[in-house]
Amino acid sequence: MLPRCAFSVCHVFVLVLCLSSAEDFDWTKNDHGSFYYGTFPAGFSWGAGSSAYQTEGAWDKDGKGLSIWDVFSHKKGKIQYNDTGDSSCEGYHKVKDDVALMKELKLNHYRFSISWPRLIPTGIKYHVNEKGIQYYDELIDHLLESKITPVVTLYHWDLPQVLQEKYGGWQNISMVNHFNEFANLCFERFGNRVKYWITFNNPWSVAVEGYETGEHAPGLKLRGTGAYRAAHHIIKAHAKVWHTYDTQWRAKQKGLVGISLSGDWGEPVDISNQKDIEAAERYVQFYLGWFATPIFHGDYPQVMKDFIGRKSVQQGLGTSRLPTFSPQEKSYIKGTCDFLGVGHFTTRYITQKNNPSGRSTSSYFTDRDLAELVDPRWPDPGSEWLYAVPWGFRRLLNFVKTQYGNPMIYVTENGVSEKMLCTELCDDWRIQYYKDYINEMLKAIKDGVNVKGYTAWSLLDKFEWDEGYSERFGLYYVDFRNKNKPRYPKASVQFYKRIISSNGFPNQREVENWRRKAIETCSSSNQLLAADPLTSHMEMVTEIVVPTVCTLSILLSAVFLMFLLRRRN
Repeated sequence: MLPRCAFSVCHVFVLVLCLSSAEDFDWTKNDHGSFYYGTFPAGFSWGAGSSAYQTEGAWDKDGKGLSIWDVFSHKKGKIQYNDTGDSSCEGYHKVKDDVALMKELKLNHYRFSISWPRLIPTGIKYHVNEKGIQYYDELIDHLLESKITPVVTLYHWDLPQVLQEKYGGWQNISMVNHFNEFANLCFERFGNRVKYWITFNNPWSVAVEGYETGEHAPGLKLRGTGAYRAAHHIIKAHAKVWHTYDTQWRAKQKGLVGISLSGDWGEPVDISNQKDIEAAERYVQFYLGWFATPIFHGDYPQVMKDFIGRKSVQQGLGTSRLPTFSPQEKSYIKGTCDFLGVGHFTTRYITQKNNPSGRSTSSYFTDRDLAELVDPRWPDPGSEWLYAVPWGFRRLLNFVKTQYGNPMIYVTENGVSEKMLCTELCDDWRIQYYKDYINEMLKAIKDGVNVKGYTAWSLLDKFEWDEGYSERFGLYYVDFRNKNKPRYPKASVQFYKRIISSNGFPNQREVENWRRKAIETCSSSNQLLAADPLTSHMEMVTEIVVPTVCTLSILLSAVFLMFLLRRRN
């Protein structure tokens, strides 16, 4: 039997696998290690992304109302180091500066989200905050002046707190109408300039982490029911907003409305074992398919209905814990997607695992009857859940093509974090991640997948939800210790910029040259940055710091400087 050891948090085990080189696309063929040199189709759109709560700051400025994340992050113990998004990157005050960074990168599009409580402080449309409107007007106008297309997400997790307190948030069907009113306001005020709308970002996380595990705002632990109910209302809200745009705004504004769904790829541990194959398919259906299948086909994946229904009966429940759509709702929801946004970061190996069906043990995770496994050889530079497994990206994109009739796809999130206390601009592992993942996307396009654009996640280091500022996804380093939140380019900026300029990977020699030049540039920048914020480091000397080489050197530098100053005096 293969040795296993428990992995923390999200039901992941580490499996030491003796991998043979046998499997990738046509689902049985393997070219995991191969690299394809070539370019993307003409007109392919290159971008970077962010979200309101993670980057804007100004949490209580200019009439903005409270969001569930404002309240959640202010509760002690909810966020790593008790960080909050109160000031974050101060993006609210740095519109021109940040658009200049995008212009320098030569981005074709920029994906950002609109804060619902910044526009409608209570979430209910009897009072509109015009200063919030003005902020997004300014951002959109600066983007367009720089020939950067705005791609706007309507909901990136920051529900107005009033709606959570008054109605229970996404547990309540009334959210459908409230969200539609907010979306309609955005179409009315910004739709003459915004042509790409995303209703929800990663609703899986909203449902599971917000209403099942409680790791995210609003922090509810409604095991076995909360996630399914929240998702049900989110799907209905998405459909309503799509129909609102379709009937009231499309003819005039000529825009598109989609949704951004996140999905890890699930690969069978044993490709000759039918149970593992079915478990891997189930993993993807319970993740991306949970939302995509109703939107493209009108109802939940059959495997979700079967598994949750059967377990509900075994628990003595009269009806399934998975809600149902009426025939009218199915036809109303089906086809409500002009493009599909795909967010993807990592892959898991999947094997069959029978979970008990007791009422006390019911949860989204146990409903799936599977175990998630990782190969310890996969690189994992930052987030504990994020392993670099590029070949899974191509497989996921082909899955979408096969399952949903080859829809128009925009990759809305893809990137990698680092977890370190030191300033580090030479992010060679991020260059490798982007190179490999973007190349797998290029292979998927060769396979016939209809991918039209790619969004690097993310433009800036930012507030990373329950991880606070302990993880960094940005192409640009943000110095959060400095109240001005200065930005510094990492090596990956230069590398991504070259991919954009060449629209792909021209040849091996040139691509290797990009990497070498990017690392050379960042090495000198790294030294300058390490010396630059000495005073802000000195302000932190009284705090408890982790004694790494980086922090010790900072402390020693500060002590030495103080010694010199005293001698002068």
